[in-house]
Amino acid sequence: MAPDESRLWAAPARDKLKPENQIMNARDIKLIISDVDGVWTDGKIIYGGERTEIKEFNVRDGLAAKLAQKAGITVALLTSRRSQAVERRARELGILELHQGAPNKLEETQRIAQRLGVSLDEVLYAGDDLPDLGPMTRVAISAAPADAAAEVRKVATWKLESAGGAGAFRELVERLLRERGEWDAIVEEMAGGRTAASSL
Repeated sequence: MAPDESRLWAAPARDKLKPENQIMNARDIKLIISDVDGVWTDGKIIYGGERTEIKEFNVRDGLAAKLAQKAGITVALLTSRRSQAVERRARELGILELHQGAPNKLEETQRIAQRLGVSLDEVLYAGDDLPDLGPMTRVAISAAPADAAAEVRKVATWKLESAGGAGAFRELVERLLRERGEWDAIVEEMAGGRTAASSL
């Protein structure tokens, strides 16, 4: 599928949308697709011998995934690498949409959305490096960690204050739920002890 060049170069203008338009987009989001290395982690890859790869995850990102799911939003992880550590983390959080070894993230994003019956106008995509540019310039909302590549930060709708692996995914979910008007109710429920946050 040939890229839509007009939409590609129009994407940075999204950052100048009026707040009411951003809120409308937030309410439309049904699917969050996130890169792993550089968003859920700090991007470092640690090898423990020939077969073991170690990744460090932030527990606050885990809670964010649970809260998004609670709000009826599907969370998908999309990475060009393959890692047993990522498989375990997804399993712990009940993330069924785990897509590893993706050579083209735009095509895989389109496949995920189509299979789930979601349009790209209902997708929030989080990425940190050049392979994420394709999907980021075509979805409703895109988000980039504070330490993302400059080109990625430039096109991101939401330029996050948190770095990858330091709560970036938590920040974007909290912002999404706030703009949907759902955050305060979640906080009140958690404060009342009515939500169990296990396996984070």
